[in-house]
Amino acid sequence: MLAPAIAFVDLETTGANPAVDRITEIAIVKVSDGRLDYEWSQLVDPEVPIPPLIQSFTGISDDMVRGAPTFSRIAGEVRERLEGCLFVAHNARFDFGFLKNEFKRLGENWSARVLCTVKLSRALYPQHHRHGLDALIARHDLQCSARHRALGDAQVLWDFVQLVERTHAADVIAQAVARAMKPSSVPPGVPADVLDGLPDAPGVYLFYGAASDNAQAREAASAGAEVPIYIGKSINIRTRVLSHFSSDHRAGRQMELAQSVRRIECIETAGEFGALLTEAQLIKTLRPLHNRMLRAQGELCAWRLTPESPRLALELVPFAEAGIDALPDLHGPFKTRRDAQHMLRELATAYKLCLKRLGLESGKGGKGGACFGVQLKRCEGVCCGRESIESHDLRLAGALAALRLKRWPYPGRIALREHDDERDRTEFHVFDSWCHLGSAKTEPDLHEIAGARIEARFDLDIYRILVKQFEQMPAGLSVVELPATEVEN
Repeated sequence: MLAPAIAFVDLETTGANPAVDRITEIAIVKVSDGRLDYEWSQLVDPEVPIPPLIQSFTGISDDMVRGAPTFSRIAGEVRERLEGCLFVAHNARFDFGFLKNEFKRLGENWSARVLCTVKLSRALYPQHHRHGLDALIARHDLQCSARHRALGDAQVLWDFVQLVERTHAADVIAQAVARAMKPSSVPPGVPADVLDGLPDAPGVYLFYGAASDNAQAREAASAGAEVPIYIGKSINIRTRVLSHFSSDHRAGRQMELAQSVRRIECIETAGEFGALLTEAQLIKTLRPLHNRMLRAQGELCAWRLTPESPRLALELVPFAEAGIDALPDLHGPFKTRRDAQHMLRELATAYKLCLKRLGLESGKGGKGGACFGVQLKRCEGVCCGRESIESHDLRLAGALAALRLKRWPYPGRIALREHDDERDRTEFHVFDSWCHLGSAKTEPDLHEIAGARIEARFDLDIYRILVKQFEQMPAGLSVVELPATEVEN
């Protein structure tokens, strides 16, 4: 058996944040020496309204908890039932975190040895991708008397552990439990229990600390305020955050980052696409120290080509002046003017283009106006009449074709719907002409964004993210073409 005394615990709550949300139901299945002692459950008055979405999900309404005891009234009984037991729960940091916070509100520093059955399942069945409770029920043909009710879910955990003990050798189980219960290391400036609230879910995480490279943040730091020093994204926030603090990072920038962290925040998303969008936007807004490459786009510019004989209308256009409708006529984009000119020189070399005609070389040139490239056999001679202007400019257009910005493939605004079956979470991300107009979690909010007058701003990172998604639409992501509606004033 996992331990002489085990408490299989499940909670229902008013939300997902243990710092602000409250418990509405608690269940404990107590097992001693491998035998069931008792099953106990209790509705709890959360002292706050239960959101309608949570009511529909759990079936627990405000009327059901009206008159039920508050947690403060049953705290002593809960503590006694858990005393000396191994605390076992699915996504254990959720249930453990809520109980710890409830006891903390009462001035008690409650703790317990914790085993998460998600981690146990991962250790024993690494060949499977999903380890949520619904996945375990389906995979192992378990029965649940009342899904999303505390006692029904706690009973499933006891059944799962019994199945594990029937189908695995004792030493295999012991090794899996040891891996699942291995404590996670945290930086010295971060509270030891900060990792309890990190989700095994896609999203964005923010590291806060005192280090910074700009005057505004230094001023905030001097006043004792914490500032964002790094923003990252992952399909599993918890795993990615822990990787920052692993013992592999003993030197260099990763060590510097880990030692600077004082606080961690996270934002869950429905999937990786939402995490990519959120990361790109937050980095530009908050400008954290350790995200130098993505913090700023510089003065975005692109080449615009309008072949005209005998003059070549090739100009470097700032994105801010081009306008969204002109994007399909642009080639690039480039973060700086220097980057744009460097790319044009590389194309000139590869396609034997004339630097004079491209405006990259000045002067009268050599015999007949020939550019220096003619002498090096890097130019076909449009500058001195050896090649026609039409032939040169057609080759230039071909050289630039690969850099041409893609045309928006839809007649108007669309939403990309991202859905996670396991967590039953959906988000809608609204776009028009490669520009992100906003995100919504419900269809009414989606339609509000779809019909709102929003200034479209081109973002290079968002453009690249979208192009990649359109090339190979990943599972869980689908396009919703929005009906043409009159945009609000």
